[in-house]
This record gives sequence, C-alpha cells and structure tokens, in this order.
Amino acid sequence: MMRVVGGRVRRMATLVAVLSVGVHAGAVTDAQQATPAQKADVAQKASVVRDSGDTRVAVARPADGGLGATDARAANGARVVSREEILEAMRHSQGYALSATSNAPRLQAEVLLFLISRAREQDPEQRPLFVGHQEWYEALLERTGLPPERAPLCARKAWEMRQDLVLDYRWERVIEEVVKGPRPRTVANVELFWRDRPGSPKKFSYDDLQSDPTLRVTQKQLIRYRLIDYADRRWYAEVSGLHGRPTSGALGLLFKILGEARVVESRSALSADGLHIVRGRSRKLGLTRVGSATIWPDGHARMGVPRDRPDLRVLVNRLKEPLEIRFRPFEVLAPE
Repeated sequence: MMRVVGGRVRRMATLVAVLSVGVHAGAVTDAQQATPAQKADVAQKASVVRDSGDTRVAVARPADGGLGATDARAANGARVVSREEILEAMRHSQGYALSATSNAPRLQAEVLLFLISRAREQDPEQRPLFVGHQEWYEALLERTGLPPERAPLCARKAWEMRQDLVLDYRWERVIEEVVKGPRPRTVANVELFWRDRPGSPKKFSYDDLQSDPTLRVTQKQLIRYRLIDYADRRWYAEVSGLHGRPTSGALGLLFKILGEARVVESRSALSADGLHIVRGRSRKLGLTRVGSATIWPDGHARMGVPRDRPDLRVLVNRLKEPLEIRFRPFEVLAPE
C-alpha cells in the first residue's frame, strides 16, 4: 500500500497548468505550428473523409494500424470505447474552447468521467476502459470541426505515436482508504502509453508557445496518474512520466541549467462563471515547486488569480486543503 499526502508546500510559481495532464486531449492550437511537410503528409495519407457540419474532415490513418487494430491492442479484459462514445462525451463539454492549450486537461478529464459514468450504468462487469488513439483523434477532429492540418499539434503527435489510454475505475482497485478530506465520487487509475515498434522513441517533447512562460513538455512512453473527482474539485495524484520546464524569462534560464522538472500532482476547480483554477506541483533536485493559474474559457491563462476576484481566492484555498488517500498499488493496465 502507498500513501499520498497533498498538503501545504512551499509556494514557488513555476510550471503552468498545462503540464498537469495535457495529453490525449491535445495542446498547441496554432495552425501555423504545422509545417508544410506535415500538411503534405496529411494530404498524401488521408484515407477517410467524414462530414462535420460545414467542414470536410480528412482523417489520416497510420500505415500499420487503425480502427481495425484497436481490439487487438486492448488487454486485461478492457472494453474498447468506440469513436461514437468518445464523440458523445466530447459533445457534453460546452462553454470553453476545446482545442485551446490550457483547456486540454479539462477536456480529457470531462470525457473520461463521462465514459466512466456511462460504463457504471451499462456494464455490470465494470471492466476497464480502453480508449484508442485513432478513435480519440477522429472524435476530436469531428467535435472541433478542424481538418487534420489544423489539429492541435500535441494531439497529432500523440496520434502519430499511437498513444492509447486505458483506465480502471473500480474503487477497490484504486482506493485502500480515504484518510483525510471528503470521499471522492469517482476514482480511476489511468495509463497512457504507446507500444514498442522498430524505431519508436521512449519519449517525445513539444514546445507550448502559447503559455506564459512558454514551456517544453516531455511525455514518456508510459504516463500514469490517479484521477480523483470530488463534487467541487479534481485531483490528479501520483503523476509519473510527465516532465516539463519553462523556456522563457528568468525561469527559462534557470531551468536551462537545471533541466526538466517532474510533474507530481495537479488540482483544479471551476468558478461559477467558468474560470478554471489549477494548482500544480512539480519536483526537481529535491525541491518542490507549486504554482496556481487562472484559465479563461477561451484558453488564455495567467499565473495566480485576479486580485479583484475574492471568489477565486476561495477556490485556491480549497485546492490547498490537505487531502490524504492510501492508494492501492498501481496494477499494470497497458498491453505488453
């Protein structure tokens, strides 16, 4: 058994909210980030065309895998989630820019929690859920109405790497005991991964040029975290496999020397008018760094919270409250 304590730690504003769990859902949104070579590659490899409102969305498929290969990739009795189910979940996410950099973790969490809710109702066996990279990518393009050449750069990179996701939402597989804080309403062990292939890397990085400061984000081949959902906040606990560092300003110069920090946890809450307050924690060389950020629905973000919003300060204080959970050991979910 393992114990995780989320208490008060020294405040040092550093890595922004998008380092939390900004995977699968996509990150950099500027279409100009796509190179001419990427655009040509999309045009050459596109094999499926779907009608998404006024936009014809061409969905390219990897040469050695796609929808037909998904069932074979699932393991440990997981149920494969269809593109239609993912799209339905994404359609329930409203009121904010779904493809904006800083909104990526929010979209991912909302989709996963929707899928868990449906699975609880419809699957008496409560099997783990397998979310394939192809299904997610197609659903994201259709939901946003973006053609592949304008897809979020990180989403396209995850698709190219064939980064899949599997989660186990059975309480007894995640929680041993809630020691301090309220009882969560939903919990899940989450793994993101890609399989070994000839020439496949063990990690990939991308530059988020829309955050302030700008960031270098690195995702390893296996990312794990605990998704803990309360009525008034969310907690990403025991994060592993996700690293990052600022690349601009004074912090950028410092981290150029120190190297990347490891993301440990992130907490978030929503205000009544839709602002997303995120508080993340990272570690480097034995030091713990904590930072809070405010994310507006259009995706622009600022460190801290506006001084004229005492209601947001209440949310920050809520995210600082001690939470302690004794977790069950993390069982292997990803296929070998």
